[in-house]
Amino acid sequence: MPAAADDNRRRPGAPASRSGRFPLRLRRDPVPWDRQRPTWREAKPALIADALKRAQARPSGNWYVLGATRAITAGRPLGGTVAGAEVVAWRDADGRLRAGPGACPHLGASLKDSPVRCGTLVCHWHGLALTGAPFAGWEPYPVYDDGLLVWVRLDAVGGEEPLERPVLPVRPEPEGALPAVYTGVGRCEPEDIVANRLDPWHGAWFHPYSFVDLTVVDTPHGDGGDGGAGEDGFAVDVSFKVAGRAVVPVRAVFTAPEPRTVVMHIAEGEGRGSVVETHATPLTAPDAASGRPPRTAVTEAVVAASDRKGFALARAAAPLLRPLMRAAAGRLWRDDLAYAERRWELRSTGRFPG
Repeated sequence: MPAAADDNRRRPGAPASRSGRFPLRLRRDPVPWDRQRPTWREAKPALIADALKRAQARPSGNWYVLGATRAITAGRPLGGTVAGAEVVAWRDADGRLRAGPGACPHLGASLKDSPVRCGTLVCHWHGLALTGAPFAGWEPYPVYDDGLLVWVRLDAVGGEEPLERPVLPVRPEPEGALPAVYTGVGRCEPEDIVANRLDPWHGAWFHPYSFVDLTVVDTPHGDGGDGGAGEDGFAVDVSFKVAGRAVVPVRAVFTAPEPRTVVMHIAEGEGRGSVVETHATPLTAPDAASGRPPRTAVTEAVVAASDRKGFALARAAAPLLRPLMRAAAGRLWRDDLAYAERRWELRSTGRFPG
């Protein structure tokens, strides 16, 4: 994700360009992809592995991202599996979120395919109605709507000390932001998604269509310099490609607040305060004996913000821009999910380096 530099030979640790009158910059003497500075020496496997271990040791309170808030309407539920457990969520007559097992307690029909009538989920197989209260062995799950994403708490799956609410990152104020949510699925485990995001060095090499002039200026415990990443983050100077030599340079900081989440904050440059959240939700139950690869959903929430007056026009055009934002995230994640799947394949066969 983001940074500033006229070429990638810029001195490591140099600050990213600040947001000026115009957000775009023209790259001087662009460096071809095959002549950019190799980053493999800096992308130390042990450094990435240690960051992953620290993320996995943090509490999640057994909360899992189920999907986007916008996906649950007054008449339609949202359903899926989390670590093999069927889950369904819907809104009651007052707009409050309800959630519970996704199988009807009568004969096991899939409730995610059933309609919601006046806030009641009505099984489409025999008409059993669920209000969200316990009924006939059906017990509700704690659920949380943060305004962008819907979370469900599965204590039997997570096995941790429950938390009252999910561990949430700081986001821009909703009234001044432009959000979009992308979801993809890969044959891997959540740790493969998180490890991918805790390796910022691959950005300009693996995604040259989006990122150029990338320099990691700070790593956990300050190994890379004074880039403002704090004790356990990665600070990156990078430029988003727009068209031709036009780029938007920023400084971004990557942190992992809980085991299945990595957050990128724009710390300096255009869109300061914007965030990109990557959430990994296991879909299949851990079952190494089955021989089937695991499946994990990656939910990427982009919350763009800007203090420019013209950004109000972007927010007004949100219905047109959201599909473009999702498409951009989808292009990146088609590549990154392929890597995550490769990482899982190597790990599962004992061939992963290190």
